[in-house]
Amino acid sequence: MTKFLCAATFLLVATTAQASITADAISNADYNGGALPDGQSGLAVKVQVLLDRADISPGVIDGYRGGMTTSAISAFETREGLEVDGVLDQTVWDKLGGDGASAIVKQHQITESDLSQFTGENPEDYAEMAKKDLLGYVTAAEALAEAFHMDVDFLTTLNPDSDFSAGSTITVVAPKDPAEAEVAQIIVNKSSQRLVAKTADGTIVANYPVSVGSSQTPSPAGTFEVNGIAIDPTYTYNPDKNFQQGENDQVLQIPPGPNGPVGSVWIDLSKPTYGIHGTPDPAALFTAQSHGCVRMTNWDARELAGMVSAGVSVVFEE
Repeated sequence: MTKFLCAATFLLVATTAQASITADAISNADYNGGALPDGQSGLAVKVQVLLDRADISPGVIDGYRGGMTTSAISAFETREGLEVDGVLDQTVWDKLGGDGASAIVKQHQITESDLSQFTGENPEDYAEMAKKDLLGYVTAAEALAEAFHMDVDFLTTLNPDSDFSAGSTITVVAPKDPAEAEVAQIIVNKSSQRLVAKTADGTIVANYPVSVGSSQTPSPAGTFEVNGIAIDPTYTYNPDKNFQQGENDQVLQIPPGPNGPVGSVWIDLSKPTYGIHGTPDPAALFTAQSHGCVRMTNWDARELAGMVSAGVSVVFEE
């Protein structure tokens, strides 16, 4: 496995119980004017899926009008040359193809392959992590939620009677397939917490929500390059170069896996110890800051990794 250093950390946040929502409520949701409603709604699910299909990632699809969804609407408005306010309106709805959209939810039969990285509970202490072979998904529902860009609680709400075992059929949303393009430039905008991927002619091929560093441990400023890409990377924990986790004061090799400190992907940058990577906690992107790296959902990071190569320009802007 490729090993890289990263000045990154993550914060686990408590989840709250979600209101009941059904596949019919999502399928029948229509836009009748005004902003997205407060609370969980079928309309918000539909808008999130349409943004995902438009290559403007809303992050975790959960049916709530949160910060990531608002930022995604703003990013869509910017790309389409509209007035930017982050609020759903008729023009945004029409440009997303809301009235003529194909099915937002679908049925999926779970396969053994879907659950290949389901390993059960993982320790939080890095020294204990280092003893494992794989930091896989804690539950089958978590594995499936990531596959369809969904929040785990939202998936279980849609499937209250499922045990998520291989062979069973569940209701999921229908996001897009991964984008395919040759990215020439990545722009990380710290204030909006969005990452923009562009081709050589300036075409925006994808836009993603990210976490960046805090004022105490900021992300870098300036222009760098991609050094290399690692899928399912190991993580080298070095408290002398990065940060200290708990009482761990020795270098540790943390195994790969979607629930590792850098998730499923590491895009190494020419700035030593910095990179763009996945996360074990996608719902926390807009509520937790990194130690300087750029953190993405695992599925967004995998998509980006498939479009970049060594030498791609990475610009950090305020």
